[in-house]
Amino acid sequence: MAKKHTKKYSRNSSAAAQQARPAAAAIAQDVKAPRVSRRIIEDTDFNPDYTPIIRDLKRIGILAGSFFVILLALSFIL
Repeated sequence: MAKKHTKKYSRNSSAAAQQARPAAAAIAQDVKAPRVSRRIIEDTDFNPDYTPIIRDLKRIGILAGSFFVILLALSFIL
């Protein structure tokens, strides 16, 4: 069975990373998003209007039904 190898980090790179963290944390604190209460989000529910889609579906249903009736009638005639 092969031995597991672990990476060895130098102490200098970890010191540089620790110095960079406070600067990044200070920037992140300045850019935080404002808090929004849940009540405001719940009051503005998503309510789309599907009337044009319903109209199109009715038209498609009527056309499909009429074509079916025409094909049925043609099957008896021909």
